[in-house]
Amino acid sequence: MYLRDKAIREIHSTEEMLEIISKSRVCHIGFVDNGMPYVLAFNFGFSNNTVYLHCAKEGQKLNILKNNNNVCVEFDSDHELFARNEEVACSWRMRYKSVVAWGKAELISDFDEKVTALNIFMKNYSDINFTFSEPSVNNVNIIAIKINKMTGRKFEYL
Repeated sequence: MYLRDKAIREIHSTEEMLEIISKSRVCHIGFVDNGMPYVLAFNFGFSNNTVYLHCAKEGQKLNILKNNNNVCVEFDSDHELFARNEEVACSWRMRYKSVVAWGKAELISDFDEKVTALNIFMKNYSDINFTFSEPSVNNVNIIAIKINKMTGRKFEYL
C-alpha cells in the first residue's frame, strides 16, 4: 500500500458531500460529444439534488446536449497547499475534498421555473434578493441537472 492510498478517503456521508458542494464556487461539467469528452467550468446553483446552470442561447454545449444529455459534474473545496518536506518537490501536495455526480441535463423553458432557478443560482453567490427583467430571463438558457448518483473523496483530510 502506497502512502498516497492512505491519504485518499472515500466520503460516504451525503451531508458531507452536500457541504462540499455548498463550499464550491465553480463546478466542472463533463459532456460527451460523439464519444469524446468536453469539460467546461460553470458558476452554479444547487437545490433539492439539482444543479442549475445558466448559459447563452446557443453554443457547443447545447448542441452536445441535443444528442446526449448525460453529464458528469465535479465540485471541489477546502484546498490547502502544504509540504511534508519543503525541500523535496514530490512532498508538496494539495489537500482537497471533492464530489463527482452524474445526471441528465435538461433545459428549462418555463419562465417562472427559470426565475426560480436564477434565484437559486444567485443564492450561491450573494444574500441579495434579485428581481429579473423579462428580457434577461428570456435571453438566457437554464440547464437543470437532476443528480442520480454522487460519490465523494477527500485527500489528506481525516
